[in-house]
Amino acid sequence: MADAGTTRLNSLLTQCVKHGASDLHLTPGLPPYARIEGDLVPMPNEAVLVPEDTATLSKTIVQLVKASEESLTLKGAIDGALTSPDGVRFRFNIFKRQNELAIVIRQLEERFRSLSELGLPESLHSLSDLRDGLVVVSGPTGAGKSTTLATLINRINQSRKCHIITIEDPIEYIHKPIKSVVNQRQIGLDAPTFNDALVSSLRQDPDVILVGEIRDLDTIRTAITAAETGHLVFTTLHAGDCVSSIERLVSVFPADEQDGIRRQLSIVLRAIVAQHLLPSCDSNQAGRVSTSEVLMVNPAIANLIASGKSAQIYSSMEAGSAFGMQTLEQDLARLWVTGRISEITAVGTTRNVSVLRDRATMMRTRRPTSVMSAGGMR
Repeated sequence: MADAGTTRLNSLLTQCVKHGASDLHLTPGLPPYARIEGDLVPMPNEAVLVPEDTATLSKTIVQLVKASEESLTLKGAIDGALTSPDGVRFRFNIFKRQNELAIVIRQLEERFRSLSELGLPESLHSLSDLRDGLVVVSGPTGAGKSTTLATLINRINQSRKCHIITIEDPIEYIHKPIKSVVNQRQIGLDAPTFNDALVSSLRQDPDVILVGEIRDLDTIRTAITAAETGHLVFTTLHAGDCVSSIERLVSVFPADEQDGIRRQLSIVLRAIVAQHLLPSCDSNQAGRVSTSEVLMVNPAIANLIASGKSAQIYSSMEAGSAFGMQTLEQDLARLWVTGRISEITAVGTTRNVSVLRDRATMMRTRRPTSVMSAGGMR
């Protein structure tokens, strides 16, 4: 028979699914909060949580997933994944705050979605056909980076006879082998760090490696080396656009290494996709809409990366639609002109309001059929 902690946890997870919430926040002194269509709102008919409530729920989660409480004690936080009785998977983070415990739980999708469903260009399918190099998906937390990578990895799994290794914290999407052999490793359970898992993966005959996130010098260096040595490496990065993603990768290295890293990136980098989720104003498309910036590295862009001429990359992207490229302003203008997002949202997201308005004016002068439509994401 389930104890009170398990019963309470299951009830909250069930409500999370019922209300279509992407995230659940459990904080002492507040009722449970859910993120629904991008907004964080209190869950209906729920009492304010006290520290004992979150402590009990934390203990229940730790016991359910057989995690070690030592990490929570030493580091102040613990990550993992769990499955509700209904079979829905969730990612959790338990953390200390003011000597109390708080919990954030994110609902994970089981179904792999198409690029069109995600509101991303179909041209990104070409990234699954690459044989080597580095592909980066960037954006803020909650922008759908993991979902995009899962879609690309699933396409490889369906079409290629190869070995795919994923390194994640925690594992979000389960990839059952179809045509590929797939091995998924979770940080904290199967390997101590991203870099340790990435280094060992190079001895495991991989063709494709997914690194959940690269944020430290050693992991970035190893990812570049893996891409140089004939592997296709996918990863995510917290950066707002394509050029800032390049600068973020370079800036991690000591100053005396940065010129060399730029040259290496110019050789191994294949593409950067920077994405954001924005509130929809389309009555026919509830939830949020994805907007993206796409950089495909061709010889001209590679030369700009190697020479550190980042400011010139945007003009090459604007002229590179034939190669599947687009700037954030171009995509924001498309969504605004087609009524998918409001002017306020577009202006609040863009880097350059005048460029955004110019691109929107250009699109309005074209025939309506020339403006693409795209899907959305919760």
